[in-house]
Amino acid sequence: MELQNKLELKFRLDVNQKRALHKLKLFSVADLLFHFPVRYGHISEIKPISQLIAGEFTTVYGRFWSPDIKRGWKSKVLRAEGEVIDETGKIKVVWFNQAYVAKMIHSGQFVEFTGKVMENKRGKYLANPEFKKIDSMPIDIHNSLFNFEKKKQSEVFGFPVYIETRGITSKWFYHTILKIIKDKTLDKLTDYIPKEILDKYHLPSIKSALFWIHSPKNAKDAESARKRFAFEEVFCIQLERQHDKFEYRKNKSFQIKTEEKNVAEFLRRFPFSATNSQKKSIATVLSDLAKNFPMSRLLEGDVGSGKTAVAATTAYAVVNTRPPKNSMKLCEGPSSTSVEDGPSQAQTFGNLQVAYMAPTEILAAQHFESFIKYFNPPAGGPINIGLITGSGCRKFPSKLDSTSWTNISRAQLLKWVANGEIPILIGTHVLIQKSVKFKNLALVVIDEQHRFGTAQRRKLVRKDGVAPHLLSMTATPIPRTLALTIYGDLDLSLLDEMPAGRKQILTEIITPDKRENTYEEIRKELKNGRQLYVICPRIFEPDPEKELALNVKSATEEAKRLKKEVFREYEIGVLHSKMSKEKKEEVMEDFTGGKIHILCATSVVEVGVNVPNATIIIIEGAERFGLAQLHQLRGRVIRSTHQAYCYIFAEAKSDKTIARLKALKTAKNGFELAELDLTLRGAGELGGTKQWGITDLGMEAIKNIKMVEAARTEAI
Repeated sequence: MELQNKLELKFRLDVNQKRALHKLKLFSVADLLFHFPVRYGHISEIKPISQLIAGEFTTVYGRFWSPDIKRGWKSKVLRAEGEVIDETGKIKVVWFNQAYVAKMIHSGQFVEFTGKVMENKRGKYLANPEFKKIDSMPIDIHNSLFNFEKKKQSEVFGFPVYIETRGITSKWFYHTILKIIKDKTLDKLTDYIPKEILDKYHLPSIKSALFWIHSPKNAKDAESARKRFAFEEVFCIQLERQHDKFEYRKNKSFQIKTEEKNVAEFLRRFPFSATNSQKKSIATVLSDLAKNFPMSRLLEGDVGSGKTAVAATTAYAVVNTRPPKNSMKLCEGPSSTSVEDGPSQAQTFGNLQVAYMAPTEILAAQHFESFIKYFNPPAGGPINIGLITGSGCRKFPSKLDSTSWTNISRAQLLKWVANGEIPILIGTHVLIQKSVKFKNLALVVIDEQHRFGTAQRRKLVRKDGVAPHLLSMTATPIPRTLALTIYGDLDLSLLDEMPAGRKQILTEIITPDKRENTYEEIRKELKNGRQLYVICPRIFEPDPEKELALNVKSATEEAKRLKKEVFREYEIGVLHSKMSKEKKEEVMEDFTGGKIHILCATSVVEVGVNVPNATIIIIEGAERFGLAQLHQLRGRVIRSTHQAYCYIFAEAKSDKTIARLKALKTAKNGFELAELDLTLRGAGELGGTKQWGITDLGMEAIKNIKMVEAARTEAI
């Protein structure tokens, strides 16, 4: 059997199995070999129904029958119930206060139940068990994969459980992969990790690791195999990132040198004093700009920590530096000052250029307004700043009014950018389109762009081999190990201080019984002229027939409820991703201008919203968000010197959930929360990990700083 052989040519597959394998993106023998178990079920945890004991926590497999909804005789509380049957017997299953479950499981469905066995006068029953629909019964517990009957119970590990889909079970995966292993297919594999590295870190060979991960004799074998593949994934990512970094540094760049006194003068334009971490980051960035190869740096900082000030200072250094004469000759463009609203002839700054890319049009417009304030103080002459988005283009200053901007055509804006007369261009992803050409692009700032990779960078490199300096910024709290991995091609700078004068957000975890009292506290702030965000997990009301879709508040319905029942005297708006760009802008303008007092939204406000007067935020269904995301959301109300309040509304009452949410009150910053989130939530559950391109197994490695640093060391 060859690794590249198609599965349908080597195994007898029915239509459902073919469809299932394609859905899981498993096409070849090699694909199947590297489809790893997500966990290992301990045989001892699974019992036949006939052997269940009251008081124990167990897992039961069987068919579910007779789903029904009943009402308690005394309490009148609705409950869902039914019974599960296996080959040895049957047991009643009850969900109190969860009548909807009866509609979620069909009679005759194979189901895995996990919960506590209870007992009353009528017999044993499973109380409020978790459940998972399955397509068939798992590997028979009396026919262990590892013949554990012949071994001591302490030596028994368990059976591998794979990601499944309709038509394919863990049992099929196990037996099919075992056939591949017995065919000596593993002998044909090439191990890409050098033997000296394997020996150095006590990692098994690829052949041993594959055998152990699919058919472990004990937990130690399985752990060793997973460690090897986790290391391999991080190691390969590091190799790729280091290669990208090396290749980008081969390009030439504009060397930019700035005097400290000029930087200090520019920083005085801001309404706050620079923090020590800002000063340190600015000094590091300016040092990078002075080198003869392009900078590649990531600036991490909490919402409100002053990343924009660092970016603006960097841009100031660039636009006040003239390009070399040979560069001007290579890229000299036609003059366009005769065009209506054309740039002023009085400009005295150098014509190196800056591109500032924001993730949303709202944020791009916000930065456009901010840069106008930073670069055009009353005592100085105006600097031309452009804005380009999918909705239109703007230019500052206007020919008719040097203190305001004007709308202009896309063609005219691009002409001024191409001939260098607009040194700062702010926009969305349209900045890297082919139609946007700069005369001397020296700096690109990427704000909140998690994936601005090699392909996008290549678009920035000119035909003469000159590449711009790159400054990426993020307010997304990322664990240090994850940052070292996914941003291995970037140098890191951290803003871990907040500007002086900003008060700490007062955060409270609100359980359902305290909701009304909280509304009264919020009303006091609204009467003082403050504004409120209400964040909901969903846009619209969910379908009650769908699993896991109940008891989740939606932005649209919550806005109606609050207007009708709680805050009748206040104007309430709605903002979510399904709205048109024009409608979003209209809502945000009304909220910023104070016409809307309460804004019900989804997490679309996580980035890009800056309303200083909004000092209160409610986050509904908080248990559905990661700690880092919750921290970002509450950062929307730390934009002024007024006291800010964050109310975390949690429906779940489990001790684990409450303990996790309480970390929001004690953690010093978002990075500490990100580390905690990685620890408390299982690998693969860290919010947004799919966007990083890392598997769940790779995320296990991310939790181990020594492994990440080892992989980084070997890659370099």
